[in-house]
Amino acid sequence: MLTEPRAYIDVHILQTVPPANLNRDDQGNPKEAYYGGVRRSRVSSQAWKRATRLHFTERMPEQDLATRTRRISSALAGLIGADSDLPAESSSRLASALLAPLKISAGKKEGDTAYLFFYGRRQLSAVADLVRGRAAELAALDDAELAAEIDQLPVQEKFSTGHPMDVALFGRMVADVPALKVDAATQVAHALSTHAVELEFDYFTAVDDETMKEQETGAGMIGTIGFNSATLYRYASVSLHKLLHNLTDEEAAVTAVEEFVTSFARSMPTGYGNSFGHRTLPSLVAVVVRTDQPVNLVSAFEEPVGAHSGIAAESARRLAREYATATSVWGDTPAFTALCHTFESSGKIAEQLKDTFAEPVAFPKLLAGLRAHLTDTVKRATR
Repeated sequence: MLTEPRAYIDVHILQTVPPANLNRDDQGNPKEAYYGGVRRSRVSSQAWKRATRLHFTERMPEQDLATRTRRISSALAGLIGADSDLPAESSSRLASALLAPLKISAGKKEGDTAYLFFYGRRQLSAVADLVRGRAAELAALDDAELAAEIDQLPVQEKFSTGHPMDVALFGRMVADVPALKVDAATQVAHALSTHAVELEFDYFTAVDDETMKEQETGAGMIGTIGFNSATLYRYASVSLHKLLHNLTDEEAAVTAVEEFVTSFARSMPTGYGNSFGHRTLPSLVAVVVRTDQPVNLVSAFEEPVGAHSGIAAESARRLAREYATATSVWGDTPAFTALCHTFESSGKIAEQLKDTFAEPVAFPKLLAGLRAHLTDTVKRATR
């Protein structure tokens, strides 16, 4: 019998982003936060979680992932209609009947739920399979007879088991149906700049090509875009034991951690991406497996990094110092550490990082080492 191993996979990332507007506030400007008494650039956890989820789709079959929508009834009707000769109206009625026992609040628009519902594509296919071969028969029943037939089907069970990786990682909140709730196995912090920032504006004009031919002066349009540039500290933590609970499969849980670390490190929110071309890769990725609790090291930057030296390098030095201090003071020796960075290998920063975290390796080797450690951790828990 599996005893779920208590382990937290902390991911610490330093990433420098050029002038950009990754994540807008209600005024259209880059989100910010005050920390350590100064204004910082901020990217919300929701923005980076979505970017991570979208990166999953580049690496995994669509059917193995989840989707989040109010239009679950329409999606289910499409599956039912594809497997039968029912007209669209009958497929929609049958889909609504199948979802009715879940008692999810209805939205303002007919057929929509009141809030976004996060479900696996295979889960929805499993619900459609409940009426496979019987769709025409069920559609011929009146509403009361149809409801009685649907009540005999395990619809809720299909949404409560077989969770895809992204639902298992990020969880699902269904306020009015607690049985459908899935506790997230992942915590993602808001990314913060390690230094103070100032909001800037790009004033731009667009030229009307046709009026230029007639030698007319003036711009076709004028506008501004808010932006800043920053070295960001990014942090996330995955609870292996919660992930095992959500997936109930050891290998799938280890693979989910590997995929999350990959996509979290390589993803980027797309706000104004075409205007700024802001895609970069991290300067540093450190992975720490702990058995006590997740530990966010943002306190390394409570005193903002100054601009008198390389901000990314100084941020790395501060991160290493904070990690070493936290480990020595609290006496919590991690079970595993791995490091990947792009700083000059012969420099002082590289030496400090090596002494504090681990011998640096290429990112694929970091992932391989993490997978091996987690696989061994799970195996030991089953003995």
